[in-house]
Amino acid sequence: MTWQEPPLREPDLPRTAKVRPRALRTGWTTGTCASAAAKAAVTALRDQAGQDSVEVALPSGYRVRFPVDSCAYDPVQATAVVVKDAGDDPDVTHGAHLTARVRWREAPGAALEGGEGVGVVTKPGLGIEVGDPAITATPRAMIVAAVGEAVDLTATGVRVEISVPGGKRMARKTTNARLGILGGISILGTTGIVRPFSTASWRASVEQAVSVMAAQGERTVVLCTGGRTERGAMALLPDLPEVCFVEVGDFTGAALRRALDVGLTGLVFVGMAGKLAKLAAGVLMTHYTRSKVDVGLLGEVTGAAGGTTALAAQVAAANTGRHAYELWESAGLLRAAGDELCGRVRSVLLRAGQGKLGAEVVMVDFTGTRVVAATRPEWVSQP
Repeated sequence: MTWQEPPLREPDLPRTAKVRPRALRTGWTTGTCASAAAKAAVTALRDQAGQDSVEVALPSGYRVRFPVDSCAYDPVQATAVVVKDAGDDPDVTHGAHLTARVRWREAPGAALEGGEGVGVVTKPGLGIEVGDPAITATPRAMIVAAVGEAVDLTATGVRVEISVPGGKRMARKTTNARLGILGGISILGTTGIVRPFSTASWRASVEQAVSVMAAQGERTVVLCTGGRTERGAMALLPDLPEVCFVEVGDFTGAALRRALDVGLTGLVFVGMAGKLAKLAAGVLMTHYTRSKVDVGLLGEVTGAAGGTTALAAQVAAANTGRHAYELWESAGLLRAAGDELCGRVRSVLLRAGQGKLGAEVVMVDFTGTRVVAATRPEWVSQP
């Protein structure tokens, strides 16, 4: 019986919801907090009075009231601070002091500027002009709308400077520098709300990273499942610029779609056995809550690689992808089975690439540093 390519699919949703001990709190994006700070500052400048709280609209139209941490004003300018609450999301900007300093200007309308701790865009592909502050489209619109609730922008001009004290330090824990955002954090948000452990935010960052590398003129993207595999990939492909390496996590499908959209021609996928098994089964969104490693498929791979019937049965009953890997290794079949698995993943990626995207696949060990199998034999590490 010959192997047939599986259908490409998003994973089945779990039959039952996971039970959490308590609900996780949502929070607010930097964009929402910046809009609140801007409205508080403009209101203080207009009224020459301090502000204790301020209400702003989210893109959905829902309105939220924020406490104002501090507010200072004089006839020339005003400054207000709103402290970001990211809820239960592990956000590096949780607790950041989103600060707006506003001044009147002669021309009607709101002019936005970036101050201390707000990054500057140095590469194309982010939807922001090179040289402009890293404030994305939705936050820009929210800030202007919030200011417009305090003053009539058709008749009045306001200059708004957004800053984030400590933002340069916070940015070291992000991928901003790789994307060409230097000197601080980005002011982000699409809904205004931070959802805890947001898969949507990770998917968006993957898509953004692919767009940025394409805008640099690069045509091959290297998708890595995590930090260890990324380090291994960079060691394997040292001639590629850093921007080509994207920590894709579970969002291979989203990365592939964006790669096609921006006209990339090549892809290298670097992962460990478990993720590769999911991709070989045609699953392009590989989060553990959405899909399981198909150890039955790994049993088939074992047989196709020349393993005994007994070994194939052991692998098919393995607890995890790592367990299957260890069984191959103990039987001296790691290279052959790994190559077979990489070849199946390559077939899936080529099909998903619609004939427009070349693909190579690399399987690394669990340190991420040693290539144990690949669709290009010369990439495999020597024992």
